Amino acid sequence: MLPIPSNPIFRILLAIIEKFKGGPVGITTIATAVGEESGTIEEVYEPFLIQEGFLMRTPRGREVTHKAYEHLGKQPPLQGATGIETESP
Repeated sequence: MLPIPSNPIFRILLAIIEKFKGGPVGITTIATAVGEESGTIEEVYEPFLIQEGFLMRTPRGREVTHKAYEHLGKQPPLQGATGIETESP
């Protein structure tokens, strides 16, 4: 895994990946997991994460993208809520 700075952007992505298997997860749950206000996440961090292609807003909640897994050096699930599918041997 790459060294990850201790900032809210990376904490949000890591929380969704590690605690919630990539999502979907609600904004209040994310806020509690990373110790930030839900309004701050929605207004400050989420627009950047969506614009950069790391996060998707769905009717069921927030989900990380394949790009986020790659950026963080994490292995995406074989098949999960993010719609990511990889071939198994």
